[in-house]
Amino acid sequence: MSDHEVVLIPGDGIGPEVSEAVRRVLDAASAPIEWTEELAGLAAIEREGEVLPGRTLDAVRRTGIALKGPCTTPVGEGFSSVNVQLRRTLSLHAALRPVRNLPGVATRY
Repeated sequence: MSDHEVVLIPGDGIGPEVSEAVRRVLDAASAPIEWTEELAGLAAIEREGEVLPGRTLDAVRRTGIALKGPCTTPVGEGFSSVNVQLRRTLSLHAALRPVRNLPGVATRY
């Protein structure tokens, strides 16, 4: 089975730690993934001078898939969040939120 190239965007704060844990789990499960790491968020600002570098967007467009850790949005810095920029630039419009009912807890659904 051939590897699928996946862009890994570690993110900020706890993001790199969580992203690395997910990568290790998928590698341990022998998922056929070839990782390509790109930057976004504070790390991207520090290294590239922009919150969402063009090379990151190009990599996501090329592969069609990315795993992104949490990214910080500095308040009052004059740019929209990484999440908003990714959604707008790549025309992503689904936000799935898995939920389940708990026995004994009344819900509307």
